[in-house]
Parts: sequence; structure tokens; C-alpha cells
Amino acid sequence: MIQQDIEKIKLLLATPKHIVIVPHKNPDGDAMGSTLGLYHYLKKYNHYVTVISPNDYPGFLKWVPGDNTVLIHDYQTDTCNNLINKADIIFTLDFNAIHRTGNMETVLEQSKGIKILIDHHQEPDDYAEFIFSDVTMSSTCEMIYHFIDMLGDSDLIDTNIATCLYLGIMTDTGSFRFPCTTSTTHRIIANLIEKGADSAYIHNQVYDTNSYEKLQLLGCALKNLKVIPELRTAYISLSQEELNTYNFKKGDTEGIVNYGLSLDNIIFAAIFIEDKQEGIIKISLRSKGNFSVNDFSRVHFNGGGHINAAGGRSDLSLNDTIKNFISILPSYSKALNDE
Repeated sequence: MIQQDIEKIKLLLATPKHIVIVPHKNPDGDAMGSTLGLYHYLKKYNHYVTVISPNDYPGFLKWVPGDNTVLIHDYQTDTCNNLINKADIIFTLDFNAIHRTGNMETVLEQSKGIKILIDHHQEPDDYAEFIFSDVTMSSTCEMIYHFIDMLGDSDLIDTNIATCLYLGIMTDTGSFRFPCTTSTTHRIIANLIEKGADSAYIHNQVYDTNSYEKLQLLGCALKNLKVIPELRTAYISLSQEELNTYNFKKGDTEGIVNYGLSLDNIIFAAIFIEDKQEGIIKISLRSKGNFSVNDFSRVHFNGGGHINAAGGRSDLSLNDTIKNFISILPSYSKALNDE
């Protein structure tokens, strides 16, 4: 984001405004951390701020400071639409295409509010007046930290903001082990801890609080793990019946795809999760090195994301989706084996 844009945004924020902040559908730690971190910052200037999530999010994110203020569009549609329609400014965080908001797409497209996009995914759509897009950043939370700093307000980062931003950086970097973690990321994390983020508490809330049924579901997923060694690929599937058996709750499958990627000599991993309610197969893709699951997902599964982490979907049955996936792989044999 150029300095000229920062000055314009400063001017916009100089007086109290009606502001809506929106994450993507099925928000994760980075989406909720960035939206709530920005929420706490903007409240310091007496703006009328609301975070509106397209749908509900996992229980392991319900502790985040400000969670009790979040509106869910699926549950409170009329209230949310009214707020969007009267908003002076709409921040869209952790996504860069309006369709990623699900049922909110139309009302956001028709809204008159000035849109500000802050995101680190590839190939952003051109729907916002102000775009802060940087694919080299570890997370949108890291970008919100820089955004607040560019506005000259890093001194305003308090415990609530620090906790929110730490959460998103931690989750999107895989607890600081993914290649997107830089020395700058670590310096920001150190600053957030100094500002009051409790690293042990945040980690425990996200990763160390499990139900018995969630662990049973993990066991089921690992039993379903398949490996295609000649293509250095592993995949996992979970049917709706299996999800029901273990009383699946939103967020229970978070991170399972990484077990496939942890296998020796595997550089490409996928998980296919049946969703009967939406009538689709949800797909998460992970890779190592330069094999781009972003490109793979965009070409074959109506998705996208990052080079090493992406998502997609299929309208075929679970079995047919897997068969399709397996049939595609040989055309990537050279890329997978050269990596």
C-alpha cells in the first residue's frame, strides 16, 4: 500500500464512521484474529465498528477478545445487511474475491461503502478502492500490524489487539514453522508478546483443547490415509457418515491434511471432506517446495490460496472426486518428482 493511500485512509478515519469488517466464509484463526484486531484498533477512535462473519466459526476461536461482538450473517441476516448498507467503510480481510463471503456476496457488491482490501493471497480481484495485498506476508494479521504501524499508531496496540494478531500469525505460520515465517514475523511476535499477548495461553486454546470425539475422528482420518509413492502424494478422505459418527463440529478437521504431508518423501497432500448439507466435497491441499497447490486448485477444483496451502471444492461424489484427483496426478508427475 503506497503512502498516498495511507494518507487518504487516515483522512477517512479522522472522524467517527460506520465501519463493517468482514472475514471470508468459514473463517480461520487468521481471519478472526485480523478482523477482531482491527476492530479493537478502530474502536479506539470511536468509530461504530461491527465484525460480520458470513457463517459461524470453530469453538476453539470463541475465546478471542471481542468474540461476543461478532455478528453471524447466516443467523442475523437482516441486521447484518442493514449494517452493510449503511456502512461508510467496509474492510474485507483475509480474502481477495467477494464470492469468498458466500451468501454475503450480493449485499457487499451492492453496498456503497468505501471498500478496503487487506489480504495476503494470490491474484486479488479488483473490487476495492484501496488494496493492501502482499503474498510474501505470513498472514493477514501480520499485515494488520503493518497497517496500524503505517498509520502511525503502533503505540496503540494493547493486549487485546496483540492477542488477536498473535493468534492469526501463529495459526497461518503453523506455529512459526512454515516458510512464510520471516525474521520480521518473529520481531512482530516479540513485540506482540511485549504488548501483552500470552503465547502459551493462545497456543493452548487453539491446539491443546480437544474432545474425545475429535481425537476419534482424527484416528478415522488417519485410517483412511492413502499414499501414491510414485507421485509423492498422500490423501485422506472423510465421508459425511464418518463425520456424523464422531459428532463432527466445525473446526474438528483443522490441520489433519498436514499429517499426510509429514510422511517421508511426500510433497503433496490433500484431504477430501464430504458436506451433504452444501452438496459439495471440501478440499484442502498442502505442498512442500515449489509445487503450487494454488495453481492446482484454481485449474481443477474452483479454488486457490497460496503456493503451499490452498482450498477447493468439487460437485462430484466423494468417490468420484477422489478418482478425478488421482486421474489428474500423472500429468504433474515431472513437477512432483523434480521437486
